[in-house]
Amino acid sequence: MDLDALHHANFNLLDEAVTDWSTLVKHLEQLKKDAESELHQAANKAEWAGVNATVTKEFIGKTAGEFSDAHTQAKTIHSILRDTRNELKGYHQQLVDAIEGGRKKKLTVIGYEGGFTVTTNVPPEGRAQEDQANKGDITALTDEIQKILDRATESDTSAKTVLQAIADQSQLGFSDANYTNRDSADKAIKQAENLAKLARKNPEDLTVEEFDRLNAGLKQYANDDLFAETFATTLGPQKTLEFWTGINDPHRGNYELGQRRHDQFDDLQRNLGMTLANATQSDSVAMTDWKRSMIDIGDKPIYGNNGGPMGFQVMSNLMRTGDYDDQFLKDYGIKLMVTERRLTGNGEHDNMAWQHMGMDPWLNRIGDDSGSDPLTGYLKGLSNSPDAATDFFNQQYVSKDDPDNPFEWDSDDEDDYKGKKELSNFQYLFEERDWPEETDSKGDDLHTGKNNLALALEAATTGHPAGEQPTMDTPAHNEGQTKLFESIVTSISEDNGRLTDSSYMSDSIGQIASEYLPDIDRAATDVDPNPSKSDRDGLDAWDRVQKLYPVDGSAAELNHRDVSRFLFAIGQNPEGYAAVEVGQKAYMAELMEYHLNPDLPQSQRPDDDLQLTVRSIARHSGEVSGTLAMGRNEAIAAPGALEDDDYDHAVSQWKNVISGTVGTGVGIGTSFIASPVVGAGVGGAAGTATSVVLEQLFKDAEGSAKDEAGPKMGESWENGQDSNMKYTRSAASEAARSYHLSGDVATWAEDESSKGFLDAGSYMDRVAPELVTDI
Repeated sequence: MDLDALHHANFNLLDEAVTDWSTLVKHLEQLKKDAESELHQAANKAEWAGVNATVTKEFIGKTAGEFSDAHTQAKTIHSILRDTRNELKGYHQQLVDAIEGGRKKKLTVIGYEGGFTVTTNVPPEGRAQEDQANKGDITALTDEIQKILDRATESDTSAKTVLQAIADQSQLGFSDANYTNRDSADKAIKQAENLAKLARKNPEDLTVEEFDRLNAGLKQYANDDLFAETFATTLGPQKTLEFWTGINDPHRGNYELGQRRHDQFDDLQRNLGMTLANATQSDSVAMTDWKRSMIDIGDKPIYGNNGGPMGFQVMSNLMRTGDYDDQFLKDYGIKLMVTERRLTGNGEHDNMAWQHMGMDPWLNRIGDDSGSDPLTGYLKGLSNSPDAATDFFNQQYVSKDDPDNPFEWDSDDEDDYKGKKELSNFQYLFEERDWPEETDSKGDDLHTGKNNLALALEAATTGHPAGEQPTMDTPAHNEGQTKLFESIVTSISEDNGRLTDSSYMSDSIGQIASEYLPDIDRAATDVDPNPSKSDRDGLDAWDRVQKLYPVDGSAAELNHRDVSRFLFAIGQNPEGYAAVEVGQKAYMAELMEYHLNPDLPQSQRPDDDLQLTVRSIARHSGEVSGTLAMGRNEAIAAPGALEDDDYDHAVSQWKNVISGTVGTGVGIGTSFIASPVVGAGVGGAAGTATSVVLEQLFKDAEGSAKDEAGPKMGESWENGQDSNMKYTRSAASEAARSYHLSGDVATWAEDESSKGFLDAGSYMDRVAPELVTDI
């Protein structure tokens, strides 16, 4: 900063800017509150249907979020401008005081472009002599002024850097970068630059102390937007890959570091992954280049002609933590699958390129797998990014017209040959891929890749990150999600072993099924969802089904046979069974309360006869439970396998998640949502019927799990039938009681529930005789 610029500074415009931003912050704060209460919360309570359910509601939620981000960004900018203005005013006054102090000592300060000079205030002919005589004072004043100018320059420059970084964060909309003052934002950027310099060092030169600084800094600042973007872009894609590989490669890293900090490599992987994930959310030009470059080098050895793992192998391991930008994940996945096809001949050969060999560096430190298969880490990243996951699984893997397509339709009859089989990414990964072999330290087989596949499928079909429950903000299912769910059901129905031989995937598949229960119950009606326009009876029948099981957004079209075979496979795993059984009981109870409500508009009632409605709900719910119970008995009957205790324990564990706080979205006001299980902390307290049913279910499961000598619910078909009748009767009875309804509601429900449960057995005997062992 030039001396004259600071000395003669006019702060009026800056004062006005600070005032204007202060006013804007106050206005945006009110708009943020209005957007949340009058837009967002109202949208969650409103009744949505069709496109509105999948587009408008989500758009309103995002718009309300933009108001919040706008307020955050305005508050941050105001804080930075205020701090900078106050500092510059302070430096201005210090400069004025210093010049005045010099004047009293007969010293003159002369500014010019790019610098200044201090001299004595005497005529030119005697100035040299006087300057020499007052050399000490001149030097002291020069140093004082230079320090003032340096500090003012730093203040001004850091403000510019921070404001530019915040503006670059979001190309459209607003950044949610939140800083209470300029110094904290400036410190984050400087920390990022310093730590990136450490990470750029030759790995063998990185000391233990520097490792600790890096790990601690990344942990502290991983969620800081400016830090993350600055760290990633300063380090660069290539150096990011070299850094993580070098840390883990004993032939390239620091031996002492490997000995003393080996147990902290997992923390570094988490912190580095979280930082990079945050960085990818930035729309800055530098970060856009970073993402493009990272994908470009993904299929190349990171050391070029000197070999090393491929970029995809390294980067995918850093995707196991954090929420990466959706578009980056989509583009990354496209290039990754191109590489997969190239290395496997479209999937015809084993993928030896991803097989971990003895001398390969161990690229993953979170869990037991080596990290050599890039799909393992990538799929874990997708499990945190639902939209990207949906897009990825629905993409085509290989076309039926591809001459190098090795996949053909199965047929025992040569005359019935159907030709090449087109595969989506889902079908290839779930049905056809030969996954690289992995073992743990004990020599036992690992299945991390396929387990992560299940997690990614959970996110892709439900619209929320895997391992979480849906909330009122979870959008209704869209066409991409329901299309994928249809593929999952069809695939498992076609070959139950795809799930039962990989039972560790069942917890995620069960969670998926629990969030598509309306679609599943619709299929159990056997009503054609696509009747012709001339078929009046068919149209009326499907209209009744839609009202009986209302669905927001897109509905999956499933057939009864596939659904039953699908549920039978899920029932053979305790976690999968528990997710669907608890969800179905909650859904059934909420449906009872919803349809028995006398205030329900006539236009939303499936039948004028309430008895038909209650019986339909009870019968289809009973069939779901009966099919699950058959799967449970099949698993228990297998030699040396599961016991009833395992199932009871799995059911009881759901109490920690939803007991007493369950709402299906049917009966919460007049709102329908796609998911049948939503925490009451968001959607309101569960209905009385739901609470009673779940309390009974969990109590029975806990008691049965503890009582080794007593009868087990799944030990006999009769016990399962009796229990299901009890829960259905309670749901109908409590719903009727809450609305002061008289009649035989509980009897209708009990009777039809029993029939539905028994029908499941006879139906499975017809559609899956090869799967069912006689009970």
